[in-house]
Amino acid sequence: MSIRTNPMKAIVVLLKRLSRTRSIFQERGRDESFDGKLEKLSKELENMSELFLKVKRNEDELLDTLTEVYGHLGRLDRKRLDEEMDDICQKIRHSAHKLLPMEEHQIQQSSHSSSTQYNNIPPFSLPPLNFNQLNENYRLRYFSIYLLLFPENAIIKRRHFIYFWASHPLISGLEKGEKLFDELLKLNVFVPYGNGKCPIVNKFKIHPEFRRHFIEEIGSDIFDEVPGGRYISLLKFSYNLQLGIVGAYLLTQKKVVVRDQSHPRGEDFIINIGANYLNIQSRWLTRIKFLRVLQLGRWQDLPSHHIEVDNENFLEELKNHKSLMYLGLRGISRIFKLPSSIALLENLQILDLKACHNLETLPDDISLMKSLKYLILSQCYLLDAMPKGIEKLAELEVLKGFVISNSTPCKISDLSYLKRLRRLSIHIKVDAVIKDMEFGSLKNFPALVHLKISWGASDKRHRDIPITTLPSTLKKLHLECFFGQKIPEWLKPSKLPSEVKELKLTGGKLQSMNHDGDMDKWAIEILHLKYLKDLEIDIQILLELFPFLRYVEMKKVSKHRYSEWSSVEEKGKSKFVS
Repeated sequence: MSIRTNPMKAIVVLLKRLSRTRSIFQERGRDESFDGKLEKLSKELENMSELFLKVKRNEDELLDTLTEVYGHLGRLDRKRLDEEMDDICQKIRHSAHKLLPMEEHQIQQSSHSSSTQYNNIPPFSLPPLNFNQLNENYRLRYFSIYLLLFPENAIIKRRHFIYFWASHPLISGLEKGEKLFDELLKLNVFVPYGNGKCPIVNKFKIHPEFRRHFIEEIGSDIFDEVPGGRYISLLKFSYNLQLGIVGAYLLTQKKVVVRDQSHPRGEDFIINIGANYLNIQSRWLTRIKFLRVLQLGRWQDLPSHHIEVDNENFLEELKNHKSLMYLGLRGISRIFKLPSSIALLENLQILDLKACHNLETLPDDISLMKSLKYLILSQCYLLDAMPKGIEKLAELEVLKGFVISNSTPCKISDLSYLKRLRRLSIHIKVDAVIKDMEFGSLKNFPALVHLKISWGASDKRHRDIPITTLPSTLKKLHLECFFGQKIPEWLKPSKLPSEVKELKLTGGKLQSMNHDGDMDKWAIEILHLKYLKDLEIDIQILLELFPFLRYVEMKKVSKHRYSEWSSVEEKGKSKFVS
């Protein structure tokens, strides 16, 4: 495949070629210095893997650079690569900075500055942690003690926290996980971080006093240094009953080689805290007796965090781990396929493969995974088709990254059999052929509350997808790279379900928010408009179209670089402050 064929896959294809080139050079004779330079190039490419999603400007110059590098790698010209590696990396960085508009850098610098200020806030200015209520509520105490697994000062996304707990037998579900989050937030165990004026907390830190409090109570001897990281033993509490020990192996070193002797005792959890390079040698996983959570991928709010495995063979060794409930491989490079044996993990509830950019193949039939509740496939750009059997996963609550293409045997209408499905994201590929009633079946999803639809490329066939009615249960709608210039009929206020309170429009060709001929007003309360360079919108008109707004975020919309508002109730009137 040529680099120019599909810009969305340019980085992924280049990384794949780079990986093969490294393997060829290593077979010819290992040179750690030169291999380190190739590794540096790989990291530069990984750090910009999502740029094409954010902006489209100046991409030709970047693609010229990548094409040049692709040619160097294809010719296996070691001498030239060795001599020009620094220039190549510099050229890639320069092209990437030109691709990202200057004002975007200013926003990032501003965000970094505000983050630094937050980190310097003295402890006494943070909201007080409610120790009494936490200690009196044995259920919350039981769950919150697991937070010691995460490093101090880590920035955690709300969704990752909920996924982490969703596989627990005492929670077992999206709604219960969200309830637990809200309870701990009210006790100030979680401190909101980087959410701006948005009323919904999407990112947080763990209150520093929480960690000190529990370590003083339990003792610092719960931590033990082991090869590759740390081992932690925690007392498990279920209400007022002490049940035993939970063990966790935390991978903290940048480069980790795990062997038989790397696990001195059994683990319930294995979590990647800071490792970038993982060399998981054979038989390591087979010797672990009880494994419930294997989180090797990204979970912190660090999208540029590069993680790479030496090879994917270790996945074959998971087939006998019948107790495994959570498999997290998010953002890991050099995973090209999932073995068919993964489908034998009958108790697996969460499979997170987001941003596995090398992933090309899933098991042919995953219908055996009867316990699966969360299947996350977003940003797996080389994944061209969905496996058979998704429509038979009766317990599925979250399905992200469902691909519509010529190669996908499963249709949207098939998913309506998933009566528990609450969150669904759909990606329309360039080669997709959409039948007239395909999207009309969305109205038959009885539990769906969050829907995202993204378009892979501008195609006249996909501008007006035939949606007649959205689910009446829907609360949040996200459209990414919608190429229509006007609001479609199904998005007009009279057609949008009244329960939809949050709307997000990212990228695309939209020019106007007017809904001509529709006299109703949108009931939207939270509105996000991002990367809509063609959208001409006046703030006053926006507020007239959306009279119930509580929060608005606009980023890279026409002349608006960045704007944010939240409503403040004063004497019965809503006042917007920026």
